[in-house]
Amino acid sequence: MIQDGLKQENGIISSFLMIGQSNMAGRGELSDVPPIDNPDCFMLRMGRWQRLCEPVNPDRGIFEGEFHSGISMGSSFADEASRLLGKVGMIPCADGGTRLDQWMPGEILYDHAVMMTGLAVRSSRLRAILWHQGESDCTSEAGVQEYGEKFIRMMTSLRKDLGQPDLPVVIGELSENITGRWGVEDRPVRLNGILRDIAGELSHCSIVSVKGLTLKPDGIHFDAASQRELGRRYFDAYCALTGMERR
Repeated sequence: MIQDGLKQENGIISSFLMIGQSNMAGRGELSDVPPIDNPDCFMLRMGRWQRLCEPVNPDRGIFEGEFHSGISMGSSFADEASRLLGKVGMIPCADGGTRLDQWMPGEILYDHAVMMTGLAVRSSRLRAILWHQGESDCTSEAGVQEYGEKFIRMMTSLRKDLGQPDLPVVIGELSENITGRWGVEDRPVRLNGILRDIAGELSHCSIVSVKGLTLKPDGIHFDAASQRELGRRYFDAYCALTGMERR
């Protein structure tokens, strides 16, 4: 059982950085699951903590277009985390359709994540990086073959720039049921193997299974119910990684 002092920590918010592409940003339909209403859950907006509401990570339009912002794993993660940590804040920095190259040090997305986290930690304690990305890299052989080395280099630099070289990192697998429309062939299966290797090589890193989760009709994005479950799985992985005991 987690100690009460860790849960309360004088009321400070425990924050988590969300980075990656669309399945981290979230594309689940807002009407498909009940809303999460938890006064201990927050999200970063304009550099300040606002009470969490969905979409947490609005990187696209919300009401129009096939690939609109929607339910992400962030809400269910925060809801679960609040039971152990008290106040929880999500730092949404994911951007759909992005490749790993766009997250490397010196790139805009990397710098944006560092900047937003810098604002968040003025009034929170950063506890982990949550990462889900790789579908875009699966459109080419080079993207998969180069992924492991690039990811470790990127994450090592990011931890350093965030001032926590041992900051926990939780990585989600890719769905292995992505349809042919996306031209990824068997590369998601192979990239998942690389992600597992990364989790074994990179210190304080864990991987989340997506077995049994279902996709939207678009054949690549997790549906809303699966996003809710994904958030719970991410928090389970975080607890296992940090030695926290679930209630």
